[in-house]
Amino acid sequence: MKKTAICAGLLLAVMSCQPQATEKKEEKIIEKKIIKMDDALRHVVLFKFKDEASEADVQKVVDAFMELPEKIDEIKAIEWGINNSPEGLDQGFTHCFFLTFASEEDRDAYLPHPDHKAFGAILGPYLDKVLVVDYWAKR
Repeated sequence: MKKTAICAGLLLAVMSCQPQATEKKEEKIIEKKIIKMDDALRHVVLFKFKDEASEADVQKVVDAFMELPEKIDEIKAIEWGINNSPEGLDQGFTHCFFLTFASEEDRDAYLPHPDHKAFGAILGPYLDKVLVVDYWAKR
């Protein structure tokens, strides 16, 4: 009888430490709502540089592009990288810049922004081709 009481007490103590199943389910639903509501407009920019552009020239362009978020409030996030795909389908595009905007209005304010235009002047002498794709992120 004493062993049964001890086991029942331990079982009750363990069960009281466990969160209620309904609480966990509600937390998961809230997390999904937060993620789902985080809509973002993506602005993908690919550069193919001229053959005569030096590494220093290209780095100058990268540095200037990466300074844009400090100058243009509408840019929500930015990242970049150099192509390393083994597929051979890059058509000479080497650098990818990935910007995030909260709305089409923010993107539309960025495009004619004087600092974006000034960046274009830095880029121009070294650019062979550019490819731009915008899309609304879906999850």
